[in-house]
Amino acid sequence: MGGHSLLGMSIAGTIIMTNLSTEQLVGQNGQSYAAGMEVMAWEVTAAIAIVLLALVFLPKYMKYGINTISDFIEIRYDTFTKRVISLLFMFTYITSFLPVVLYSGALVFNKLFNLDEILGVDPLVAVGLCAAGIGIVGILYLLMGGLSLSAFSDTIYGFGLLIGGVLVLILSLMYLGDGNALNGMNVIRDNTPEKLNAWGALDSNYVPWPTLMLGMLFNNLYFWCANQMIVQKALGGKNLKESQKGTLYVAYFKIFGALFLVLPGIIAYNVFGDNLATQDDAYPHLLSAVLPEWAYGIFAAIIFGAILSSFVGSLNATATLFSFDFYKPIFNKSATDKQVTRMGKTVTVVVGMVSIIIAPLIAFAPTGLYNIIQEFNGLYSLPLLAIILFGFWSKYVTARAAKITFVFHIVSYISVQFVLPEVNYLYVFSVLFLLDCLVLWLASRIKPLTEPFKFADGLSKVDLTPWRHVKWVSALAFVLVVVMYVIFSPLGLAS
Repeated sequence: MGGHSLLGMSIAGTIIMTNLSTEQLVGQNGQSYAAGMEVMAWEVTAAIAIVLLALVFLPKYMKYGINTISDFIEIRYDTFTKRVISLLFMFTYITSFLPVVLYSGALVFNKLFNLDEILGVDPLVAVGLCAAGIGIVGILYLLMGGLSLSAFSDTIYGFGLLIGGVLVLILSLMYLGDGNALNGMNVIRDNTPEKLNAWGALDSNYVPWPTLMLGMLFNNLYFWCANQMIVQKALGGKNLKESQKGTLYVAYFKIFGALFLVLPGIIAYNVFGDNLATQDDAYPHLLSAVLPEWAYGIFAAIIFGAILSSFVGSLNATATLFSFDFYKPIFNKSATDKQVTRMGKTVTVVVGMVSIIIAPLIAFAPTGLYNIIQEFNGLYSLPLLAIILFGFWSKYVTARAAKITFVFHIVSYISVQFVLPEVNYLYVFSVLFLLDCLVLWLASRIKPLTEPFKFADGLSKVDLTPWRHVKWVSALAFVLVVVMYVIFSPLGLAS
């Protein structure tokens, strides 16, 4: 937990860099290459969920003194439900998030430096070797420094990636506009104005507009308010004030992050047309086209920091979950802090190596990189969000109802994937979350608690005084979200 010593800027830096990596630079720009600005929803609307993290979720989490999301589940429900959640977290981190981060980063490095040609091997072999190198450095980095080192260095990486990302955007627009960035934007408006529309069609394969405040919002609430690898960073704050400041800094970053996480994909479409083998080739090819050779090493260093941050953040969350939720309570109840730390390091190595082995297999996934992570998360994200929200405000929701809801969701989600594979998963999220809430409520009503649940007092580990500017800063973030959707609409740039 970084000793509960993190200040607002460090919290913002480590959350941004845990979230922001090559799976977004490659994946989201790949989606925008195919679909346009509608995929900015993953960035811009995330600000709404992050504001709710600052205003609603963090005060409650910190009040109850938890270290992990599964801690909250245990306090409010029971140990069995907690361990199911922890297993699902670890399963998705190991099988989807960590390998995708390694694979997407290796994809960029291979394209920038032509590693396959230098080594005389197949591109997939080169990507696998590069992923292994990144993974091993990430493991060593976490073993040496832990969360506090990661948090402070992430702030440096964050500034580097922000500057580098904006620079790539400007260079790409200049490349498209024959040396003039504004001309580059005019080329996009003249040739592909439809790609500047952030309001996806009803039948879009990416972000249909009706899902923005339904499935997309529910997914964002899970990712930013109930996801261990994100929330853990905010819980490392010195106090609630610093945690709220840090998370709201992230909200503003996400609003404007779409400009270098989405727009370059549209530029790539205008440069390369339909000539790329896959959509995920768009960003690596654009980098190769617009970066001067002297900048390759600098940008590679920034990219490496981004990969390292996301990989280390998720690896740290996985080790934390296993150590606190399985090793100490089940395998070694009398374990000292030193023994728990040693086990965490062992898990770090094992999980890191498994991710390295899986990473090259991502190349055979039929859809874009970003969809892999989101669809995997859908297996458990919505019922988890439902039981956390009900846990906050319902005194009668039961552990039995939580288990029933999880079983209902997993069976329903897998069934829909088989029966209606053509239906966009955000539509599925839109309906399933509401059904999950209904099932949770009904199951609790059928056999409610005999006495209303009450959280114990005095569990907080830090000062809970809120940041005095939190309300107006949050309101301004909501306004900016609306402004962004007006700009990227038929009323604005997409006219």
